[in-house]
This record gives sequence, structure tokens and C-alpha cells, in this order.
Amino acid sequence: MAEKTGAIRRLADRLAVESEPGLSSAQLMLTNHDLKPVEPERRQWGPWNFVGFWIADSFNINTWMISSSMIVGGLSWWQSWLCVWIGYAISGAFICLTGRIGATYHIGFPVVSRSSFGIWGSMWPVFNRAAMACVWYGVQSYIGGHCVYLMIRAIWKSWDRTTIPNTFSETSGTTTVDFASFFIFWFCSLPAIWFPVHKIRHLFTAKAYFVPTAGIAFLIWAVVRAGGIGPIIAQPATKQGSELGWEFVKGVMSSIANFATLIVNDPDFSRFATKPRDALWSQLITIPMGFAVTSFIGIIVSSSSSIIYGGEPIWDPLVLLERFIDDGGSAQRFGVFVIAAAFALAQLGTNIAANSVSAGTDMTALLPRWLNIRRGGYICAAVGLAMCPYNLLTSSNQFTTYLSAYSVFLSSIAGVMLSDYYLVRKGYLEVKSLYDARRTGPYYFTYGVHWRAYVAYIAGILINVVGFAGAVGTPVPIGATYLYNLNFFCGVIVSSGMYWGLCTLFPIPATSDKWMEVGDMGDEMRLAYDDASESRGSEEADGSGKREDGKMV
Repeated sequence: MAEKTGAIRRLADRLAVESEPGLSSAQLMLTNHDLKPVEPERRQWGPWNFVGFWIADSFNINTWMISSSMIVGGLSWWQSWLCVWIGYAISGAFICLTGRIGATYHIGFPVVSRSSFGIWGSMWPVFNRAAMACVWYGVQSYIGGHCVYLMIRAIWKSWDRTTIPNTFSETSGTTTVDFASFFIFWFCSLPAIWFPVHKIRHLFTAKAYFVPTAGIAFLIWAVVRAGGIGPIIAQPATKQGSELGWEFVKGVMSSIANFATLIVNDPDFSRFATKPRDALWSQLITIPMGFAVTSFIGIIVSSSSSIIYGGEPIWDPLVLLERFIDDGGSAQRFGVFVIAAAFALAQLGTNIAANSVSAGTDMTALLPRWLNIRRGGYICAAVGLAMCPYNLLTSSNQFTTYLSAYSVFLSSIAGVMLSDYYLVRKGYLEVKSLYDARRTGPYYFTYGVHWRAYVAYIAGILINVVGFAGAVGTPVPIGATYLYNLNFFCGVIVSSGMYWGLCTLFPIPATSDKWMEVGDMGDEMRLAYDDASESRGSEEADGSGKREDGKMV
């Protein structure tokens, strides 16, 4: 038995990732190389890298479908585009607010959340984000598989659902050809996970050149087939009065909801910024502009489809491309192949940025002794495949509505984080203490959990919970639906206000009376406890230094 236990321990030690020497057992559950503050050598993201990142991220199928679905919802093309400008401008401001924390102190979302939710209390927000990233990785990969399907079918028209025998059941949500395309995309995505975060900026640079060019080509192609842009912009809104007003509000909020997860985890990327200002204007300007251009293409192409084929607009660009294959010759199939390849690259970049890196970083925080970002990214990919996303997409409209609705619950996490940094602590963080597992640490609070943060977090959820039930199909009062139409703002305002109020009534340690950011450490930070800290820890063990809810008494 002893030999077996020893063998398991040796295997665990071999699987453990590299860590700083001298760390306590508890610290080994709080840090590794990927969780530590980024040292100067890895701060390689300049302002143009952030510009390329967001231009690349803006050109993805999800952004296209959100904007074009506003047309289906009853808005005119210019009303839909105005929704996009407003929604993504607000999202860009929130991105800069959370991203500044990472750019200043060079720490990611899992570590930032420890200052507000507590050393151990941060595990739930991190797990929440990681689980969502894994689910979305599978769903986005399945959409990427549709791009692969179009690429292959553009070469061989026999690669078709109606000609290749289907070995899946009719209720599975997929077919043999769709699953094969999905697996090809999933498998070809694996090498991209290998590269460290500070180097994958080159992927987004390449995507920023290739994908927008293909998107503009698709726009010109669709407009020409529709007989010019005149018939497209002449289409009026199909809703009027209060219905039009609420549809406009929903359009703005759907744009913000598309950013809910990225708003929370932007520090995972901004921590690699060379200087804090590199992550400010580059994101604040590029996000609304990049997503507005993509959305404009989606809106016009979706509107053109109703001119070309008649009937309701086709809001999924991949469905429209498949129609182009069916009624075109070899030249048209070549055009579809190039555009589908660009969309596949767009899906890859979005999956890496929004899901793989995010899930990897979060899993690193959940089990840092054995996981790093690379291993976490591969676990995310494995979960994305194992969850069989096609089963979830059998009733796609309801499921994607649920995922989008659930993602805005992250607004409560964002509200607590922003209130903690900007209103309560006024930019002051003791970075080394964010890796301190002892009860004397300023972020330990009560058993490692900050109750004020959780009260505020739950309050932000409760304001939206009834409307959330309505979004997934349960009948609810109309007032709850109207309130839920403002879901992200409700979550942020209630949670941030509640957190600030509780911290005002029950003050917490490690705060500042004036604005005081002390980040941007020049050298790699050593996290092992020093002699003075060890003496303080001994006092705690002796009972001479007690701490009640994060305060010395």
C-alpha cells in the first residue's frame, strides 16, 4: 500500500508544472508561472497588437449573426447599425476599465478577482467563467466545422448531407458529413493552443489582414447580386412605436451581451501590455469601429439575401454561402471556398481568444500545481469535443438564447470587480498579498471568502433572474421582461452599488483614500514568504495575531 501511495505521489510530482521554490503548500494552490505577474520580458503587446487583436476578433460569425438578426427582428439597416455603434462603444469602455487592472499590475482575471471575492472565494467566478468557455468552445468549433463543410463542398459538390449516408440518428442534431467537418476543424485547431499567449498576437495580425478582406469581398458580391445597394437600404423597419423602441434597446443590449465574457477576462490579455496606456485608446477606439464595420457587412449582406432570394432575410452567412454554391458555377464555388476559409480562420482566432486562453487561464487558477494555460486550453478543447455540441444545438435558437442570456450574468462579477478597484480601493492593490494564503493576508477575509462580494454578486443576479427565466421560455410578467431588456446594466449597477455600500458600512483593509496605482513592477516578483512574513505567520499560529473578517483586532 505504501509503495502504491509513493508511486502515485511520484507521478503527481512529475505531472506538476514548474513553480517558484520556497512556496508553501497553500501557495502552490494559488500560483504558478502563468498566474504570476507578467515579467517585463513577456510584456510584448503594444497598441497595434491590441488593434490587430480586436479587428481580428470583430470578424467572426457570431458578430455577423447578431447584427443581421436585428434586421430579422424588425429594424431597418441604419437602426441596426446604430444599435451596434452604441452597444460596442459601451462595451469598449467596459473593456478598458477591466483591462486597465491587468495592464497596470500585469495580472489576469483569476488573480484580479481575489481582491474582491477573496483568496478562495474567487474560485466560483473563475469556475463559472471556465465552464462557459468550454461550452462555447464546443459550440464555436461546431460553427467552424460548418465553414470546413463549405470549403470541402466548394471543391466536391458530392460532399453533401443528402448524398453521403448519415449514420447519426435524426434527433442527434448532426449528420455524418457535419460531424466529420466539425472534427476536422477541431483537430486542426489544436496546434494553435500550443503557443504561449504573448506570442499568439501574430495569429491575430494575420487574421486582421485576411478575414476583413474576404468579408468586404462577400459584401460586394452580395450587393452586386442584389442589383446594387439601393434596393437594400430602401427596406423600411417592420416594427413601429414602442415595439420598435424595445427592439432597438434589445439590439444595443445584445451587442453588449456579446462582450460580457470578454469584459470580465480582458485582464488575461491586457496584462501582456508593454505599458498601461497601450491597452487604453487602442481598445477604446478599435472595438466600436471594428465591430461596426463587421456588423455593417452582416446587415447589408443579410438584407441583400431577401432581395436575391425573396422572403425573410438569411441572417446566417454560412447558410447564404451554401445557397451561392447551389446556384453557381466553378468560379462562384472558388469564391465561396476563399470566404469560408476566412470565416474558419475567424472562428479559430475567436475560439482561441475568447475561449481557449480564457479557460486555460481559469483552470490554471483552479488547479495551479498541475495545470498551466496550455494544458487548460487542451482540456477545454477536449471538453468541447466530448460535450457533443450538436446535441445542444438541436433546438439552436433556444440554446444560443440561453447561452447569451447566461453570459450576461457575468455582469455581476464585472460589477463587483470594477467597484472594488475603482470605488473602494481606488486603484491600490498589494499584488504579493493576492498570492498569500494565510489568514493575516488583507484579501483572506472570512475563511478566504469575501461575503460582501457575494452579497453584491447575488443581488446583481436577482435583479435579472425573473427576466432570465422568460428569455429561456418560461412565462413571466411583462415588467420583468422590460427590466431584463436592460440586463447587463442592471447587473453591473446593482452589484457594484451594493458592493460599494457594504464596503462603506463595513470597511475592508488594503484600501486607499486617494487614487493610487502602484503597479508595473520592473522585475519578476518573488512570492515565497520572507522571514518577516514567517514571523507574522508564527504569531498567527500562536494566537497572538488574530484576524476577524480581514481586520486586525
